[in-house]
Amino acid sequence: MAPPSTTVDTIELASLEQNADLEHHHHIDRSLRRHSRSASSSSFIHFRAPIPSNTPTAPHNVAPSSDINSATRLAAEALPSLLMSVIGLVAAGWMMDIFQHWQVFEQVSELFILVPVLLNLKGNLEMNLAARISTSANMGELDRPGTRSPLVWGNLALIQVQALIAGSIAGLFSFILGILEHPQEPATVSESILIITSSMISAAISSLVLGVFMCFLIILSRKFRIDPDNIACPMASSLGDVVTLGILAGCAQALLANMDSLLSPSLFMLMIMSIPCFGRAVWKNATVKDLLYSGWSPIISAMFISSFAGLVLERYVEQYKGLAMLTPILCGLAGNLGSIYASRISTCLHAGSQENYKLVEQTLLAMNIPMQALFLLLIWVLNLGHLDFTAMFALSYFIVSMISTFLALKMGKSMTLACWKRGYDPDNYVLPYLTALIDVICTSLLVISFSWLSSNGYADLATSHNI
Repeated sequence: MAPPSTTVDTIELASLEQNADLEHHHHIDRSLRRHSRSASSSSFIHFRAPIPSNTPTAPHNVAPSSDINSATRLAAEALPSLLMSVIGLVAAGWMMDIFQHWQVFEQVSELFILVPVLLNLKGNLEMNLAARISTSANMGELDRPGTRSPLVWGNLALIQVQALIAGSIAGLFSFILGILEHPQEPATVSESILIITSSMISAAISSLVLGVFMCFLIILSRKFRIDPDNIACPMASSLGDVVTLGILAGCAQALLANMDSLLSPSLFMLMIMSIPCFGRAVWKNATVKDLLYSGWSPIISAMFISSFAGLVLERYVEQYKGLAMLTPILCGLAGNLGSIYASRISTCLHAGSQENYKLVEQTLLAMNIPMQALFLLLIWVLNLGHLDFTAMFALSYFIVSMISTFLALKMGKSMTLACWKRGYDPDNYVLPYLTALIDVICTSLLVISFSWLSSNGYADLATSHNI
């Protein structure tokens, strides 16, 4: 048996007698048997979770029935939320396919860079919220009104602060990237204010709507004995994309129509002045106070990483048909499955319980097959994105989706365990990096597959601009 101070990748179970023996020899208090958790910068105690000494040991070559039941429960609980996420992602892709022809997107091309950056930032905030509340729910902290109310209201105020600050940074960053990408095109102060204001408004409103919805969903899941880790992250991601994208496009179009008025500067100042108000509410809430100044590094770093996906999309969106529609769906499904896995591992680490990594990975990877098959069927039946739907197109897209999902699962596991070993709360650190990297990988692989299909004549995906 490894000594108690040894850090391991898996959560190993030990009998009560073994733990008692360790306590006798090393004078370790019994309260340290569970992982302690506070803010994102807190340290963690790595220890083995006790199990009854009479628990039977299954043969190594036979999967325990509890593992099979766990996989069945995972599929039964996650599939409905993933089906809804497919609908949401299809809607987001369809909306993006329409919005790219709007006047504001044609006149302010920096919005193409902003879309993946903002969606990634917003998705990170909402999935971090979902992961934190899910872990709290599984730890029993939402079962008591005395702890439930501060957790919910504190997290809702916190996500407003994060959304407003992240939205302003995303808007400014996208505007600067647009200038660097197209130095020959003139940039105006009015356009910069339009981009930043649209980003902040869409981030704030969607955070409010989705934050309330996610808290309600997780509390309801707890009452019906459904593991929120299996449903919260996909719902947060897919619904967040639809709501944020719709608000962003509508707000930007409205501000463009009133470019010569003081509407944009007034709304911008209103958003800026609201940050201290929400910040004061968070500061007075002991449950989330530490998160007000910690946990920003993964969110900001993820923004820079996802900007590469935005640059790729902005460069190739006019060259290939359907690219704007397929990108959020491919990135979203892979990110959702990876987020489910990371969230489950994080909950197990906090609770000191055991997770069968291999079985969960295989289950989640297998769940990607019907999801992608359903999506391809919708593309073919509804003729979405004006794609040349051929057998080679379907095969290449399916291969790209399986590669992306496999990488998302492996990255989710390794990043969660690495954060835990180094004393960082995975609920606040893993998902931003994971989804940002998946955005870059999926967008790049999709462009490569489109280029290969078009150049070899397997599918006519090039637009008239690229012929």
